[in-house]
Amino acid sequence: MPSQKVLESKQQFVSELADKLKSSACGVLVDYKGINVADDTMLRKSLREAGVDYFVVKNTLLKRAAEQAGIEGLDAHLEGTTALALSKEDIIIAPKLLYKQVEASKGAYSIKVGFIDGQTITAEEVTEYAKLPDKDTLVAKLLFVLQSPIQKLAIAASEIAKKNEGETETVA
Repeated sequence: MPSQKVLESKQQFVSELADKLKSSACGVLVDYKGINVADDTMLRKSLREAGVDYFVVKNTLLKRAAEQAGIEGLDAHLEGTTALALSKEDIIIAPKLLYKQVEASKGAYSIKVGFIDGQTITAEEVTEYAKLPDKDTLVAKLLFVLQSPIQKLAIAASEIAKKNEGETETVA
């Protein structure tokens, strides 16, 4: 039987983790057993620079935190080694960086499951999110699409003005 102090610290950790899960836009659970120290250090650095929290977590504590946060469907994947990546705003960056690691390790490092806004998604869906362009690229594409009709209208108006200018010169 654990001491009261240890039990209280675990309860506090579960409560804090549940709050993190609730406030995260995206989370990805990975099996990290196939990664070496150098790769893990590089992965942690890239995740940290992108604003993603990444840490190893005990399965039982994560299970309790997920229950408190109202995230269902993670239980079946809470076996073996588990690390958790949480992104507060961007739902694409964590899957993208973790998927790069999966490709680099040739499958030794693997994605277990993920969640977006409290809804569980499969490892395959996490991979699909990873293959999407990042937020800045999507915004640039949207702006191009929105700007294109205006550009074409301006070009057409300019050509009409040139044509009308040419007709008035021949009449004069």
